[in-house]
Formats: sequence, C-alpha cells, structure tokens
Amino acid sequence: MTANEQVQAGRPGAAGEQVSVLLIADPGEPAALAERLAESLPDRLRSPDRVERRWTMCVRRKPYLPDEQADFADVIDTVDPSSEAEDIVVYLTDLPRREDTLPVVADVSADHKFALISVAGVGGLRIERRVRTVTELAIARVLGEPDLNPGAARRFPSAQIPGGIRYFAPSGLRRLRLLSGMVRANRPWRLVTGLSKVLVGAFATGAIALATNTIWLFADTMGPWRMGAATVLSIVAMILWLILDHELWERLTSPDERDRSVLYNTATVVTLVIGVIVLHVALFGLLLFTACLTLPPELLSRVLGHGVTFVDYLTLAWLLASIATIGGALGSGLEDDAAVREAAYGVRQRQRIEETRRPSNQAR
Repeated sequence: MTANEQVQAGRPGAAGEQVSVLLIADPGEPAALAERLAESLPDRLRSPDRVERRWTMCVRRKPYLPDEQADFADVIDTVDPSSEAEDIVVYLTDLPRREDTLPVVADVSADHKFALISVAGVGGLRIERRVRTVTELAIARVLGEPDLNPGAARRFPSAQIPGGIRYFAPSGLRRLRLLSGMVRANRPWRLVTGLSKVLVGAFATGAIALATNTIWLFADTMGPWRMGAATVLSIVAMILWLILDHELWERLTSPDERDRSVLYNTATVVTLVIGVIVLHVALFGLLLFTACLTLPPELLSRVLGHGVTFVDYLTLAWLLASIATIGGALGSGLEDDAAVREAAYGVRQRQRIEETRRPSNQAR
C-alpha cells in the first residue's frame, strides 16, 4: 500500500471505509427532520464511481446551542465533536443564525468534522429537501469531496470564517426566506389545539350569539363589506390581545438589537396571524354545523321575512365566527403566559425567551 493510499484509508470517508454520522437536533421540528434524514442520507451519499461505502446514521435530541448569535468556535467547544465516537457530527437547530443581515444556513469545520445547520435559514417551504441538500454539502465539505453533491456548493454562497467555512442562504428574498423558516419553526397551526380555553370560550360566545335572532337580522343585512370588516377587526383584536396580555412583544434592549427585535417581532405577528386565521376558520366550520343542526329553516325564514337557503347559513356562520373570535380574545386572558408561549412558539424560541427574561426577573 502506498503512503497516499494509507492516508486515504486512514481518514473517514476513504473508499471501502465505514463512515458514521451523528445527527444532533434541537427538540421539535429539527429532531423530526433528523430522524427522516437518518433514513434517506445513506442511500443518497453512496457514489457509483467508487468502492461502496458503508454509511451509518444515529440521532440525538439535545439543544446544545446556547444562543443563535453564539460564535461557531463556541458552539464547537460546547458540542465537543471530538469526544463523540462517530466520524462526523452534524447539529440541526431551528434558531436563526445571521452574519449582519445575511441568513446563515450552515457553518462547517473540516478540522473538527463538525457542521452546524440552521433549519430556519433554509426557509419555510420544502424544508426536508433543502436541509438534506445542506447536510450533504456539509458532509462533502468535511470529507473534502465536493463531488458528493456538486450542485449544492454553487447554490449556496460561502465565505471563510475562523475555524471553517460559512454558507449563506441563496440570493433573492433571503430575509423573507429566513422569516418563513422562523414562522414554520413556530408551527402556527398548533395555536388552535394549544389554546383550549380560547377555543372553548370562542365557541361558547358564538353559540350564545346563535340563539339571538337579532344576530340573524344583522347577518342578513350587513353585506359582504361590513362582514369582511368585522372579520378583520376580530382577528386583529385577538392578535393584539394575545401580544399585549401575554407579553409576546420583544422590547429593544439596545439600539444594536433593533434589527434582531424587528425580525423576531415580525415572526411573532405572522405566526399569530396564521394561527388566529386557522382558529377563525375552525370556528366558522363548527358554528356552521351547529347552526344547520339546531336552527330550522322555517324559524330563520320567519324572522328574516324571506326564504332561506344554504347561503344564509353561511352568512350567519361568518358573522358568528367573527363574534366568537372576539370572545376567544377575552378567553385568552384565562390562559397563563406559559401556555400561550407554548402554543405560539417552537421549543427553542420559548427557551430563548425564557433565557432573555430570566435576568430581568432575577433583578426584580
């Protein structure tokens, strides 16, 4: 065996060698992604041009990253990949990482055989495919074999940083992509199931309003413009109530934190908008079913003074959903702050907020 062949055989990734990869992931969406990546990556990383490698993948759920602004060198020290038995360590986090205003998708250190990937940085659409591509790129960089994924390196701009290389989100709508990734990490559709008291209070409000014939007349005479305005106002009222009553708005701690606070507050507002709209649609469906089940057409037509069709039930449920949403805003006051944050944020975002507020609470 030549000296070059000995070096190749001795390093991870050499032909015929077994390469083990440890996927560390934050709880929540990154952990679910890591489980799916562990199943799909071995087949994708095999190359027909060389002796078959044996890839092994394992997953660990643990939030190592102390803060999204932590230096890559500090992250390496915290994770300590050299202490792991696996050849390569890849850490998936849903915290957004940026260099100034540029979203970072990955930091890779070939020396430490370690990669840090920000799931939020890849955006809110086709997440699994994009994270898989970035992971393949990171592993190829660690092994020093860009031919494992030749197209990925051209897609993600890169720059040298102390201790490794940094990959940025592709040019074009970078901030919007980062924002969508942060919103996706918050899983806004969980707001409906997470705030059970809000849903019960909202439905109770709508059910009580359904029993009032004055509401029937309002729904018959308001018209689509007034009904639309009532819907928008009810959604805005609930969003504002959630933000103000449960202190979801991140305040500026210094002028240097302005851009960061704007980003997080925008993600909070978008998350709540999506979540409250989902809640509104759910209430509309529940109240439409309740109205059709409990309100006979003969009774409704007697009050309205004309024949009743299914459109009248749709209009009535539309107005009731707006009224119920306002009732849900009042019902949100019954939820404690921890329950609201759990429903509105992902795991790491909640931990970040708690860490941020802990010093001020201790100061009190």
